[in-house]
Amino acid sequence: MAVLSKIRKRSGLLLLAIGFALLSFVVQDLFTKGFKSLSKDVGSVNGKDISFDEFRIKVANTEKNAQGQNMTSMQASNQVWNQEVQVALLNAEFEKLGIRVGEKHIVEAFKADPNIGSNQMFLNAAGKFDLNKFKDYFKQVPNGMEMLKDQEKNAELRAKYDIYNSMIKGGMYTTQTEGKFKYEAEANKVSFDYVMVPFSTIKDSDVKVTDDEIIAYMKTKEKKFKSEESRELDYVLIAEKPSAQDEAEIKKNVDALLLPSVRYNKETGKNDTIQGFRTVTDNADFVNANSDVPFDSTYISKQDLPAESAEQLFNLPVGQVYGPYMKGNYYCISKGLGRKSGAKVKASHILISWEGTKVPNKKEKRTKEQAKAKAEGLLAQAQANPGMFMMLAMSNSDDSSAQQGGDLGYFAPGQMVKPFNDFVFNNPIGKIGLVETEFGYHIIQVTDKQDAVKLATIAQKIQPSEATNDKIYTQATKFEMDAANKDFAALVKEAKLTASPATRVKAIDENFGTLSNQRQIVKWAFDGDTKIGSVKRFEIVNVGHVIAKLKSIAAKGLMSVEEARPQVENILKNKKKTAKIEAKMKGASIAAIAAANKVTVMNAVDLTIENPSIPNAGYEPKVVGLAFSSKAGQVSKPIEGNSGVYVIATKAVTKAPAITKYDDYIAKVKQQAVGNSGRFMQALKDDADIEDNRADFY
Repeated sequence: MAVLSKIRKRSGLLLLAIGFALLSFVVQDLFTKGFKSLSKDVGSVNGKDISFDEFRIKVANTEKNAQGQNMTSMQASNQVWNQEVQVALLNAEFEKLGIRVGEKHIVEAFKADPNIGSNQMFLNAAGKFDLNKFKDYFKQVPNGMEMLKDQEKNAELRAKYDIYNSMIKGGMYTTQTEGKFKYEAEANKVSFDYVMVPFSTIKDSDVKVTDDEIIAYMKTKEKKFKSEESRELDYVLIAEKPSAQDEAEIKKNVDALLLPSVRYNKETGKNDTIQGFRTVTDNADFVNANSDVPFDSTYISKQDLPAESAEQLFNLPVGQVYGPYMKGNYYCISKGLGRKSGAKVKASHILISWEGTKVPNKKEKRTKEQAKAKAEGLLAQAQANPGMFMMLAMSNSDDSSAQQGGDLGYFAPGQMVKPFNDFVFNNPIGKIGLVETEFGYHIIQVTDKQDAVKLATIAQKIQPSEATNDKIYTQATKFEMDAANKDFAALVKEAKLTASPATRVKAIDENFGTLSNQRQIVKWAFDGDTKIGSVKRFEIVNVGHVIAKLKSIAAKGLMSVEEARPQVENILKNKKKTAKIEAKMKGASIAAIAAANKVTVMNAVDLTIENPSIPNAGYEPKVVGLAFSSKAGQVSKPIEGNSGVYVIATKAVTKAPAITKYDDYIAKVKQQAVGNSGRFMQALKDDADIEDNRADFY
């Protein structure tokens, strides 16, 4: 008690000492890792900061709204970041161009949003969007006015974007000259003889590409090869997987469940004989007590059974047991509990909805009476000619299944609304009929029925035992210690592990190599204390241990040679191969050149600029373009193509007949230009100064 009393008296000094210790720790951390953690901005776009506090709230809301979609924090962060960058760039454009919108534009934006403009809560008696009803709704909910402001702000942005996008599309002008060129590119034709020596005739090992050559090439196209700061790591995965002994033990356990067993009963103090799976009558309780997968009382069709055992399981008599057999990572035994005919049905339908039903994208507006009249007409057509059902569905159905000709696939009882369910399960294959549901009128065709079986299945997962996991942990820990001072690749080989290719990551990456959602490894790689040669082991639940070693650091700017090599090396090799092949492509005629290179003279007939594919060679626009500009009969100099080196001799150029109007071709060029108009956002991003500091927060 005396000791406790002294501690209480000195508690103030103790807290003060702890406070100083924590303060010194924080100060030390700031000096070693910098002051980034004090930043309140998650990034900036052209000098305009993006507040972390606001960004964090938006990320949290995105995660909340995506419940059930397995969205990670980093995925939500990426989604919000892309939105913030786009909004900042667009707002700058709107301001520069003086784009303004009023209430009329905002109302139109609300109407265009299916979640608002088609929502029954916001429609008046005439079925039109009512702005007052929309605003009244927000007055009745907590924080409603703030929510309304957000909705109006979003609608204003959408309205401005629509104007901006229309301006871009409206500015897509196509000239008469462009139309003429399009016409000639399609209609002018050229025929020529050619000799082609493929690049593959020279071994890759005979042409070397140095790091300096790759760097020099990248510098000629710096915009294409720019890269964020990155880290390259060697790593190996030591998987937590069951041993052969673990598998044998699980199989032994499953086998033992088939026969009666003796167990000690604490209540009676005696041994009781427990029935085995073969003779037990309460199958559900027995399965739930002994299986890693709960008892499933549903009927299963043959196609949903494990492929290797489907035939035996589907024909299993009631009370008989089959197994053990493998199903994924489980050892299983199954007992037949019965068979049911027509347990699953396949059907197609045509949905005809009306204004007021819960169908978002209707093909046309109609009243319930109009919908009924149309549905009855389609029913008559389908019954008269069942083979036309698919086409009728594709042309008329308001359901997304229209793209599949109305096909809904197989489904079990209770998966469809009751009137629909009752029709398909109470009628034979081939029956076509009409039912009404809350979604509209359905013209239904029953296309197939399947029998299904009910099984009681005991499934035990094959997983590593505690002893196996201990061995794996020991192996991983030893590898981590050895990797600090030994060659990583040699150590992987010595340990008889599967080598993983080195992986490169950027500061905000979430995936690591083939492993998803491994932000912890990426953050470690970018930590200020992690130097080249640093090694760390990461334990990944239900996967195993990753041992990573930092191999290299690439600063922001040009890609590293390792990163660019897959893109550049083949281009540079082909240039070197071209020089070697050109030296052999000598001769007085194209036939002589072919003979000297042991290839055949080939012929290309009626090729166009629009379709420059050479028979037996492939897509070669450069070669075809030169054929148009060459004199007939003249042997060209060697031409570097996509797949080899060519020598050509033009035989004939056929000019297209002159026409007075190029309207159709102007329209084609303009349509293509308008189709590419959406690329403006990427152009704005490429031209912007964007700073991304999310790695300091996530």
